[in-house]
Amino acid sequence: MSARNNVAPSTIGVDFVEGGVVVEYLDGRDVFYHGPPKPVENAIKTPPGKEVHVLVTDPDGIEGVMTYVNDRNTHDDILEATGVGRVMLEEDDEEELFPGVAVSTEAYSIRVEADLSLVDGRVFVFAEDELSEHAYELVEDVEDERNDASTEARSTKAGEHADAETPDGD
Repeated sequence: MSARNNVAPSTIGVDFVEGGVVVEYLDGRDVFYHGPPKPVENAIKTPPGKEVHVLVTDPDGIEGVMTYVNDRNTHDDILEATGVGRVMLEEDDEEELFPGVAVSTEAYSIRVEADLSLVDGRVFVFAEDELSEHAYELVEDVEDERNDASTEARSTKAGEHADAETPDGD
């Protein structure tokens, strides 16, 4: 197998849908990452041996940049056509993917860390192989994320009840 090179990512489309995240490649294809992503505080060490993809979105979550970490399967020209980047790490190596987002190797795992005060958007990590898929979102405080989600769920549920009880006005 030929050597793989680092490839700079391009801006690609992102869509948050029920059950996951859709990434829209530059070549017109869409890829669905199963979720919803699990909130994790500031850093994640992925399960060993997984393919790791890091997505950093803009604040609105409409577009972002994606980088594959230690991908040895995809040819450079395919990555360039899709807009996906790649970074190759050596043993005990570390590299900054984007301002505030760094990746490093830990044995057979990849560690992704984010200083979210420096990131103007959201950071997602997808770790997968043919047996399983894992989706994470790096957040500052998991409790805040849970509280926001339950408040939103209660508001939605209350809104549904209010709609159901609203007279038609006829």
